[in-house]
Amino acid sequence: MPVKVLDASLSNFDSVFEKFRSEASSPKFILFLADNDPSTSLSWCPDCVRAEPVIYKKLEATSNDVVLLRAYVGDRPTWRTPLHPWRVDSKFKLTGVPTLILWENDAIKGRLEDHEAHLENKIDALLAGN
Repeated sequence: MPVKVLDASLSNFDSVFEKFRSEASSPKFILFLADNDPSTSLSWCPDCVRAEPVIYKKLEATSNDVVLLRAYVGDRPTWRTPLHPWRVDSKFKLTGVPTLILWENDAIKGRLEDHEAHLENKIDALLAGN
């Protein structure tokens, strides 16, 4: 089914997140990713490069309409800051990227962290709400 994608950065996250929350479709996912390196046009994060195609393939194959908020954490120095806003945010408490979150009833229902976000069986389980 179709995947509606919303993109956000640190600077516009709050407004895009509100739009994401108001979307009627379910399921909803948030994918926290590293920004692309301008010199290569690829993510500076190798785990993101590995996980993104797998995640998109799985989301597109689901039988439901899906809303995906892609939240870009910034460049490597920005992300490495211990006080990065999404590291210290009480909702998200990010420790790594990529992080895929199942958002349901205005709360986190499940998540896959950086070391598992590329594993098809883990993505399938998250899609199933497990």
